Amino acid sequence: MSPARKPARSGRLIVLEGLDGAGTTTQVERLASALRAEGHSVLTTREPSDGPVGVLIRQALTGRMVLPGPGGTQPLAPETLALMYAADRTDHLRAKVLPALEAGQVVLSDRSVLSSLAYQGASLPMEWVETINAHAVPADLTLYVGVPIEVAARRRAARGGPEELFDAEEKQRRISKQYEAAIRLRGKREHVVRIDGDQPVEAVTADCLTQVRKLLGRKPGRAAVR
Repeated sequence: MSPARKPARSGRLIVLEGLDGAGTTTQVERLASALRAEGHSVLTTREPSDGPVGVLIRQALTGRMVLPGPGGTQPLAPETLALMYAADRTDHLRAKVLPALEAGQVVLSDRSVLSSLAYQGASLPMEWVETINAHAVPADLTLYVGVPIEVAARRRAARGGPEELFDAEEKQRRISKQYEAAIRLRGKREHVVRIDGDQPVEAVTADCLTQVRKLLGRKPGRAAVR
């Protein structure tokens, strides 16, 4: 299955990526506020989405959806979760992302395919994970907000809430390494820019805005790889 091509559209898709605790959710909202103040029509969204499959994924991440067995319950199989992410992405694109792009909006998404390659690719063949996501629309710009694993862990602890499926330090270390492999893979054909997330939040926003403004200053089309 060949990777999806960017459809004709007048809007732009910008994705923020990073470990849980990197600050991608905060930066999506801050970027949206800044871009709206500059006159852009902006849609903010996230993956897992708020659609039916996305809701199931969030239940699986917090242990509310498990796999029963003779020895007790256990998390869903990695393959099952990877397929659920791919299915949710299909719904998300059709329901929210593509209509907004066709309407000329700037879409800011908290995570997309790179997350699947990093999180599911940490325990499954990355080539298979990419194959089941071949339908996904490539981003015009992906901002990878990088932070040390320890910093991400402190931020997750500070915000509270139940521990999620991928929060263990050993898993986070594997995911962090897998992000590097995913960036090398996707960066061959997409515009992926690294942002230092271990800065004050205002400085991270400023660095992100610099890259976003460069993109919005270009005509729609395939972005150069950096």
